[in-house]
Amino acid sequence: QVHLVESGGGSVQAGGSLRLSCAASGYIGSRNCIGWFRQAPGKEREGVAGIDRDSRTTYADSVKGRFTISQDNAKNTVYLQMNSLKPEDTAMYYCAAWSYCGSCSGDYCLTPGGYHYWGQGTQVTVSS
Repeated sequence: QVHLVESGGGSVQAGGSLRLSCAASGYIGSRNCIGWFRQAPGKEREGVAGIDRDSRTTYADSVKGRFTISQDNAKNTVYLQMNSLKPEDTAMYYCAAWSYCGSCSGDYCLTPGGYHYWGQGTQVTVSS
């Protein structure tokens, strides 16, 4: 059984940084992708960043140049480094796993529908 546990959320001022972690346990799949998503109150869940087993990455336009997704395969952990945070980044952040997505070279890695496993989320609040 696959479990994903997010950590690292918190409250920061605009311009600050946070690093989120997603620790995975269980067998996800040989060609899996891990994605970070966020959902603000009253809004739909949106894809933020994705990474595949070959470390190809994709980002939402709203976070390009500010957020970086990376992975440590030895620790089965995916990170989301968030810099230059803005109040509009405030949301619950979730990591998710897609067992056989293959490649994150395209934006389909940012669509929630393909992901089978989800964590419980970690809250990020950015104040102005």
